[in-house]
Amino acid sequence: MINYDEFISEKASGIKPSGIRKFFDVVSTMEGAISLGVGEPDFQTPWSVRQSAIASIKKGYTQYTSNTGMPALRDAIGKYLSMRYNIHYSGASEILVTVGASEGIDLSLRALLNEGDEVLIPEPSYVSYSPCVKLCGGVAVPIPCVVCDEFKVTPEALLKCITPRTKALIMPYPNNPTGAIMERSHLEAVSKICIDNNIIVISDEIYSELTYDEVHTSIAEVEGMRERTIVINGFSKSFAMTGWRLGYVACPEPLLSVMLKIHQYCIMCAPTASQYAGLQALEEGFHDNFKSVEEMHEQYDMRRRYMVKELNRLGLECFEPKGAFYVFPRVSSLGMSGEQFANALLLSKKVAVVPGVAFGDNGYEFIRISYAYSMDSLRKAMKRIAEFVAEVKASL
Repeated sequence: MINYDEFISEKASGIKPSGIRKFFDVVSTMEGAISLGVGEPDFQTPWSVRQSAIASIKKGYTQYTSNTGMPALRDAIGKYLSMRYNIHYSGASEILVTVGASEGIDLSLRALLNEGDEVLIPEPSYVSYSPCVKLCGGVAVPIPCVVCDEFKVTPEALLKCITPRTKALIMPYPNNPTGAIMERSHLEAVSKICIDNNIIVISDEIYSELTYDEVHTSIAEVEGMRERTIVINGFSKSFAMTGWRLGYVACPEPLLSVMLKIHQYCIMCAPTASQYAGLQALEEGFHDNFKSVEEMHEQYDMRRRYMVKELNRLGLECFEPKGAFYVFPRVSSLGMSGEQFANALLLSKKVAVVPGVAFGDNGYEFIRISYAYSMDSLRKAMKRIAEFVAEVKASL
């Protein structure tokens, strides 16, 4: 009998499974369950975008593209970033098309980190950052972000976490799971600290099209930051293209060239049909001012306001998210941790939400609810949640 533990990497075996997928897997086998756990748009990819991919396959465009991605797509991404966010990158030398934004995160960390280098990560934050840092031999250092600061990275919290080993800061705004954003004035304060301490920023802007009260500002637009920022974005959230696995990295050429080497050996190129679909999504957007994106945005905003109102009505204190498509209510008023609440809700009412602790210890008192679902599903789920909360309160 083989002892596989002797063969498995210590770094890999030490990583915990995703707290998001755990609940999703349970729901998939539970009849009548409602899942509000996965951050996936309930909208279909626009038909014209799907048609473009189909046409590319019919025409036999099924070979590899350039490792960096189709030149036309890279140029379109550069135009999009310039038009929407006033950040300027050359499609020829500063943009790399990746297999989702997730590959961009991985490439960035692999290109930057040596053993023992520290990466600062706001907490709560997306579940993959810390494991990816560890797999690269780095040390993930959480920056506590609290609800009274609207879950922003404050200069005070950032400064407390910097050491001589600090190499990079991940800036995941708009934020998953909290829905927090960083306005320009806050980005400027963080940028000064990064410049003074010679820190590279990995800016995950996958939810950039989903801000509600403020237009998204990229930290790369702040003076002095373009040269030390890696911008990561993609098509999954903004264009309802999660399954297409299409993202991109934009950064100065010396950084991109290292990421490209890793990408060449591990991936080769992003799927060709997906690249044609992405090109169509952008070109169509240029002509109609991203009408389909705006229509989805309006629906998310309506759902956001509904969820915040209903959760606060139930006595579950809920920060009003300014971006993405999540709410992050505190449930500790019921005498429960987020994990206890999520487990009990799933078992008694067949509604799946994600414990806040899945996004870091700082989320212990919270749960994450995705509102990337239809209003009908949200109303049904909230009715069950209201029943659950009433029952818990009655037992206190």
